[in-house]
Amino acid sequence: MLLLNPGPVSLSERVRDSLRQPDLCHRESEFFDLQDEARARLLASYGLKPAQWSAVLMTSSGTGAVESMIAALVPQGGRLLIAENGVYGERIAQICLQYAIAHERVVGDWLQALDLDLIDDRLTPTGNAPRFTHLAVVHHETTTGRLNDLQPLAALCRKHGVGLLVDGVSSFGAEAIDFSDESLSAVAATANKCLHGVPGAAFVIVRRSVLAAAASRTYYLDLGRLARQQDARNTPFTPSVHAYYALVEALREYEELGGREARFKRYAALADQVRDGLNGLGVMSVLKPSECSVVLRAYRLPRQLSYATLHDALKQHGFVIYAGQGDLAKELFRISTMGEVTAPDMDRLLAGFAGLLR
Repeated sequence: MLLLNPGPVSLSERVRDSLRQPDLCHRESEFFDLQDEARARLLASYGLKPAQWSAVLMTSSGTGAVESMIAALVPQGGRLLIAENGVYGERIAQICLQYAIAHERVVGDWLQALDLDLIDDRLTPTGNAPRFTHLAVVHHETTTGRLNDLQPLAALCRKHGVGLLVDGVSSFGAEAIDFSDESLSAVAATANKCLHGVPGAAFVIVRRSVLAAAASRTYYLDLGRLARQQDARNTPFTPSVHAYYALVEALREYEELGGREARFKRYAALADQVRDGLNGLGVMSVLKPSECSVVLRAYRLPRQLSYATLHDALKQHGFVIYAGQGDLAKELFRISTMGEVTAPDMDRLLAGFAGLLR
């Protein structure tokens, strides 16, 4: 069965085999060697210097990494503006509510790009209103497959002197992220999407100068404590050891296959193959290719098929696709080309669609 949902992904054999390595105590030096390698390789994936950036590992899903980032990096007394155009932007707002973090939301249409003028206006201090300290955004909003452009958002952050916090859960490892921009404070991500690891290992790539002032609102997901202990070759809790095995093996494979640029090109070729094939069958893309991530794209449901019918029929052909979310559930479906999938696999997928539509 090939997974065409936005994570977890279909694994390569070498990553799957890594799960069969010997059982390992998380207090032994061998585990800390593994942890050190994972952290170093995560930074190397974007050419980051360990003196300036820290890769902080945790056992959680990608949402745990986002929660850890928001809870730690918006300071006590800070104020966050959330730019939203999908489910995962909403989730950041829910995290803020949970921790009583002062925040406001710029909520846009899920099928539209973010309104930069409105974000600029909200970041501009007026009257006695407290200024924002940070802006949060989802880089790749998998609700629709939209890739939110970080460059103009970073420019607004520099203009207003605020830090940028990025949910990069489904973009890190494939899409470009400009870590040289001084406004970028942190990116939260996970092992089981573009890096092709397994669920259970997540991380935050955080600027060390920002990490030094991290708040401590949470216990298990305390980013500052995790970073300090990992820098000292330690861990505060029992991590998912085998998920770390898989992450390291996936990162080794990632480097050997050409790193981020190669992964981007691979995804782009597969995504274009699927888009061209489906458009040729009359199944149209929801967004223009220039607005989409290469990781996932959304398509209009054919009028004659319900999502359940489409999903179940394709599953019989060996493929798992993904439904729309919220109000879009009745209008669209989504296909991701992450993981161990190939062009011949996509040919078989398109043949399955053609048979259904006939």
